This record gives sequence, structure tokens and C-alpha cells, in this order.
Amino acid sequence: MLLVDDHALLRTGVANIINQEPDLQVVAEAGNGVEAIDAYERHHPDVTLLDLRMPVMEGVEAVRVIRERDPRARVIVLTTYDTDEEISRALKAGAKAYVLKDISADDLIGCIRDVLAGKTYLAPAAAAKLAEGVTRVRLTPRELATLQLMADGKANKEIASELGISERTVKTHLGHLFEKLGVTSRTEAIGVATRRGLVRLE
Repeated sequence: MLLVDDHALLRTGVANIINQEPDLQVVAEAGNGVEAIDAYERHHPDVTLLDLRMPVMEGVEAVRVIRERDPRARVIVLTTYDTDEEISRALKAGAKAYVLKDISADDLIGCIRDVLAGKTYLAPAAAAKLAEGVTRVRLTPRELATLQLMADGKANKEIASELGISERTVKTHLGHLFEKLGVTSRTEAIGVATRRGLVRLE
């Protein structure tokens, strides 16, 4: 296993827990994302345990680079941060598990074994936060209608005439939609809305 955290004391504590298991062993440690990528290239560990907030290169970026170089890489994010945005960014980058640093030693070992067995693992608190983040998008009926028409491939002018509103109002709705969905383009908005079940693609 590879341990990545900028706090040496925490790495030592986690390494002690892992090395007590007869079938698990820490083969390398790193203090930031760049070191993590180097260590991964050198050792190709079965599992990488990695913090999100680190100097030089943050964890999500390190996860992405490691997974690009080795799509089979199994990365567990071990962090104190549990906002739905952090969790979703880590999972999108390819992390197989997301656990918080207040996890018990037994649960941490269980998580490592799950990931080794090819499963994903989400700490219950993190899973709840993620679900809350996904359902938190509150759209007005007008915004939903605009979104559906956009998904149907309608241009702003067509949306305006169908809803009986001005093009300027359509643009305002789109601005709100992009903000609420955390996207910057129509294509992205449709993708996110489809995944979250907000619109149907015919």
C-alpha cells in the first residue's frame, strides 16, 4: 500500500494499523500529490490511501493523474473534508472509496479489504452528504420547463415562444440553471440534468 498525507504523524499511525494485518503492508509513503504519483510509478501498490488537501498538488488531481496512468489503480480518499462537492470530485476523478479520518481502525481495514475485492466504499456520513448534494438542486417549474425544452434541442427563440416569455427571460432562466447545476454550457447542463433524472431525453 501507498500512504499519502502531508502529516507524517498521521502516516505513521495509519501505517501501524495496516502493518499489523498479516496480509497488508505499507510499501511507500508520500507527503504531497507529486510525490504520490512518483511513488505510485515506482511501487505500483495494490491500494493507495490518500488525503485531499495537500501542498504542491491536491489529492483530487493526484487521483486523476494516477488513474490516467493506470486505470486499474485503486485509490481510497482518507480525509477530514466531507462536503458533497469534495466527495463528488474525488469519485469523479476515480477514487474507489471515500472515508473520513474519524474512521475506526477496524472500519479502515474493512474498507481496504473491500477495495481490494473490487468494491467501492463510501463512509456513511459521506454517502449521506453526497445524496443530500444530489437532491439539493431546487428548480422552479419555469426553469424545469426551460431545461426540458433545451434538452429537446430547442434554441432560445423557440423556448421563448413555447413558454410565452421573452428571449431575455430565457437567458435569465439558463443563467440560474447553469448556476444551480454547477455547469458552464448547455451540453453539460443536459448531461447533469439527465443523470439526476431532471429531464427525459426522447
